[in-house]
Amino acid sequence: MNRTFSQPFYLFLFLCLVLAIGFAGTTSVETPPRKNQTWLQQHREAAKTTVLLNNQQGLVPVKDLEQQIASVTIGAAHAAVFDSLLNKYTAVSSFSAPAVLTDSSLNSLNDDLKFYKTVLVQLPAAQLQQQKVVGFLQDLQKDKQLVVAVYGKPALLANAETLTAPLIWSEKETASTADFVAQLIFGGVAATAELDKTYSAKYAKGAGHKTQAIRLKYTVPEEVGISTNDLQRPIDSIAAEMIREQAAPGAVVLVAKDGKVIFNKAYGSHTYDKSRPTRITDIFDLASVTKVSATTMAVMELYEQQKVSLDAPFSTFIPSAEGTSKANISLRDILLHQAGLPAGVGLPLRAEDQRRTPAPGYSIKAGDSTFMRDTYFKEVVWPRMLSAKMGTAGQYIYSDLTMYFLKEVVERQTLTPLNELVQSNLYHPLGMQTAGFLPLSRFEKSRIVPTEVDHGFRKELLQGYVHDGGAARLGGVSGHAGLFSTANDLAILYQMMLNRGTYGGVQYFQPETVQLFTSKQSAVSRRGLGFDRWDPDTTKGYPSKLASPQTYGHTGYTGTCVWVDPRHNLVYVFLSNRVHPKVSNKLLSLNIRPRIQDAIYKAIEKGATAGKNAGAKPAQP
Repeated sequence: MNRTFSQPFYLFLFLCLVLAIGFAGTTSVETPPRKNQTWLQQHREAAKTTVLLNNQQGLVPVKDLEQQIASVTIGAAHAAVFDSLLNKYTAVSSFSAPAVLTDSSLNSLNDDLKFYKTVLVQLPAAQLQQQKVVGFLQDLQKDKQLVVAVYGKPALLANAETLTAPLIWSEKETASTADFVAQLIFGGVAATAELDKTYSAKYAKGAGHKTQAIRLKYTVPEEVGISTNDLQRPIDSIAAEMIREQAAPGAVVLVAKDGKVIFNKAYGSHTYDKSRPTRITDIFDLASVTKVSATTMAVMELYEQQKVSLDAPFSTFIPSAEGTSKANISLRDILLHQAGLPAGVGLPLRAEDQRRTPAPGYSIKAGDSTFMRDTYFKEVVWPRMLSAKMGTAGQYIYSDLTMYFLKEVVERQTLTPLNELVQSNLYHPLGMQTAGFLPLSRFEKSRIVPTEVDHGFRKELLQGYVHDGGAARLGGVSGHAGLFSTANDLAILYQMMLNRGTYGGVQYFQPETVQLFTSKQSAVSRRGLGFDRWDPDTTKGYPSKLASPQTYGHTGYTGTCVWVDPRHNLVYVFLSNRVHPKVSNKLLSLNIRPRIQDAIYKAIEKGATAGKNAGAKPAQP
């Protein structure tokens, strides 16, 4: 009987395995660097001996992540590792062939795969001695994009002569080779090896296709010259302090260096009752990280398409602004928070503006028992924003109104809701599986980290509903808040930015556009266009004392941040729910986010110093 295993099942098995082999990026206990060095050496050996064959069409690495992809194991020993790594790149459904193979069972498995465009099959080489298995693969390659991973004696490659699909061969069947092959399929690592002997007319000495790494690699700190202990010990200590001082009940920290995820660890629990431990796959309310991860990037796209001019008056794009004090402000000044817009406006709630149950004219869902009047935005929010009293133009005032306004610009120019636009143009193509608005429509509530107990507006624990009250009044989709994501998804998005607009072999933004929006663009503030940046006033130590002047990113009110430092080729993601069960400023007063960021820089510097000393010539007598 065929069994389909869920992603959480494989994730559980994988986490158990990495605890055993010491994969520091996901362990929950300290891992000695020696074990990581062993793992890294095994991975390097896999790189030297894993050969990519039959890749004339360039199917590997798989570039299209918007298709249905299945992974099938036929007796492979490390399917859990293989499938878990695959699912870091995109959603992959897992299937397992029965222990006793028959033509009937393989035909049934083939039927289960009918909706999948790409099928990834891994098996021991001995399975190729069974004609029924070879026939199964031959059938798949007729109408699927098939990739076959084979582990075992190279002499058995002769049994794969009839396969035209890409074939990845590795002599050893270990957790490390399964890890490497999975990452090779999606371009986390490159194929460089060749066959060292001739095994058949088709698989001759020197055969082997070369590829390039095009996506994040998942590895250990030692690969980039950092000791796991130097990185993990201080982060563990600061995270423990955060939980002990009730600055936040839990958090996830991710570090990507040189295009490699070297640390990804969860701390604490969803709530202080510790009923659900935080996991690296948990989904957090990003708050104002939405501003740069959704709205600003949508504006970047419109800028490249020449659908907006940064210096054109706001009323050029929003006719209802004509005749108001907002008519002549420019998109550039809006992005820089120096258009004179106030920090915010009051959004009153009258009894007739909301209902506790859905009713005709009340379809905008702000909470489990809060339904907003459909005309609330048009009749209350928008008029109040257009009539809000202006401050002095040219002065820096951080304002949420900026992104309310830019969301309207984006949607009018694209004729598409912001949430749908960023999903289709960025998140889905990049392989971001969780990032997006309205997470309750896509995921179980238990996977979403709760924020505040809202005693006023919605009168409930907010879990899966946006924390920000203004965004909630719009139904959870706004330009300034409403985005939810895992740390891994944010790492993918900002590795694309660090790559100057390229990821997975696709150019999402031109390098010049990334440079323009992320570099300092104001004479009165540290800001880029939409993006927050390093503060030249070093007494502030923002975003951290050791961050370079090139650093850009954003923080979020719920206790989140993402920072990109091009000088150090670094992406740092911190996700927490510091507003649970009520708003607390301890995360800020304890400098949790900046101190963790500085701990990363110190580990990098210590590793660089150790590397220089190790490579130094001994002094002459």
